[in-house]
Amino acid sequence: MATTVLSVRVSETERNLLETAARHAHTNLSDFIRKKALESAEMEILAKTVVEIPAEKWEEFESWMNEPAKVIPELKELLNMKPIWE
Repeated sequence: MATTVLSVRVSETERNLLETAARHAHTNLSDFIRKKALESAEMEILAKTVVEIPAEKWEEFESWMNEPAKVIPELKELLNMKPIWE
């Protein structure tokens, strides 16, 4: 996989914080910053996503939304399970 360089300016205090966090994560600074930046970018995109429904599909969508909820036995069972951390 080809890579490119991305340069970011940070203050000395910010760099020290990032280096400390990278050490705590048992990784190097570059990998730490890349991982956290990508996680943040994904969350930002997911939070801003808009679902567009074409006008000709709107009635079909409304009909689907107004249907009663379906019981899914596997999900019901999962919801009733005690978490492993308890």
